[in-house]
Amino acid sequence: MEIKKAIITAAGKNQRTLSLQSLVDRDGTGKTALAILVEEILRAGIGTIGVVISPGDEAAYRAAAGAHAGRLTFIVQPEPLGYAHAIHCAAGFCGDDAFLLLVGDHLYLSATQKGCAQQLVETAQAENCSVSAVQSTHESKLPYYGAVGGMLVHAARRLYEVSTVLEKPTPTEAEQKLVVPGQRAGYYLCFFGMHVLTPAVPKILHSLFAAGGPVNFRAALAALAVQERYLACELEGRRYDFGVKYGLLNAQLALCLAGQDRDEVLTNLVELLATNAR
Repeated sequence: MEIKKAIITAAGKNQRTLSLQSLVDRDGTGKTALAILVEEILRAGIGTIGVVISPGDEAAYRAAAGAHAGRLTFIVQPEPLGYAHAIHCAAGFCGDDAFLLLVGDHLYLSATQKGCAQQLVETAQAENCSVSAVQSTHESKLPYYGAVGGMLVHAARRLYEVSTVLEKPTPTEAEQKLVVPGQRAGYYLCFFGMHVLTPAVPKILHSLFAAGGPVNFRAALAALAVQERYLACELEGRRYDFGVKYGLLNAQLALCLAGQDRDEVLTNLVELLATNAR
């Protein structure tokens, strides 16, 4: 399975400006979140990138992409009808190709030389199926994420065969339906904000929208798990959601502490803590 295209969704009502925020990358260079995401995709060997945006946002996103602007195709979501609808709007861009999907309000920080997107793309190509990245997440964070349940199929590669997909489950629902062998008590496999998906997903979304009524992306993934092989994978890295309170701050700290200015940042943090402790 070749993966030559990627989509970044950035049209949500509370999301549309987050990708435009400025951060300092691991190398100490100021960049927008959008530019960091585009570089994450490029590291995975993908050069055809679509960005789903709200009407009127193209100029701001083109400016935020900087030198990468020429690589981007902007896809307008006419109305803020949800994440599933944003992906549905990109169906023409995807065509009959598998694609990498990222959300525009997350930062992905790898713990290895390979980026998170590269890890996921290589796994999907090796397994020849859709693969969603997941992260072991405490039940207190379940209101923010979709989650999966399934069977461990390869411990060393942390691969799971997905059987159940739930949208923002309660702790009780998660305990009943999403327990995965090997996970600590109170922890569940929640979505990372990054997927590699086969052409089956846009087709499922098309059918769901044609049937009328609201459509949830997790329903499409649940249908995918029934229709064809669908895996989840824990990557060597972490996601940082800057759409939540203090999320942008946490993302920036994570970048700094993983970068060349780590010692300077730690010194400043210690000084700040000492000042506030007086």
